[in-house]
Amino acid sequence: MTSTRMVALGFGTFVRADRIFALERITGEERGDRRRTRVWVEGVAEPLIASRTETTILRDMGQGAAVAAPELDEALDLAERLATAAEAGRVDLNDLGRRARRILASTTRAEQG
Repeated sequence: MTSTRMVALGFGTFVRADRIFALERITGEERGDRRRTRVWVEGVAEPLIASRTETTILRDMGQGAAVAAPELDEALDLAERLATAAEAGRVDLNDLGRRARRILASTTRAEQG
């Protein structure tokens, strides 16, 4: 890919799409608190930590066909946040309802279109 498209990693960090050569999902206890993906960038010795998921980054790189639908990514993120909030005793049902309705609405529109 020779694109000079910039890809957001979160919190004001951007890299050129053609400089990213590896993505690794952060799992387990390491994941969370704005830590979703390790991003290896040409010319940078250590991976950058992105607050965005690997599938979102891949889509931004123009690799949408290689990943699941954005609704699935959003639904998984929502489920992870809900589980974390429930464990901590902090669940915002209004926010949860808004996000769930938005995901459902986008899925319905995609199926109809």
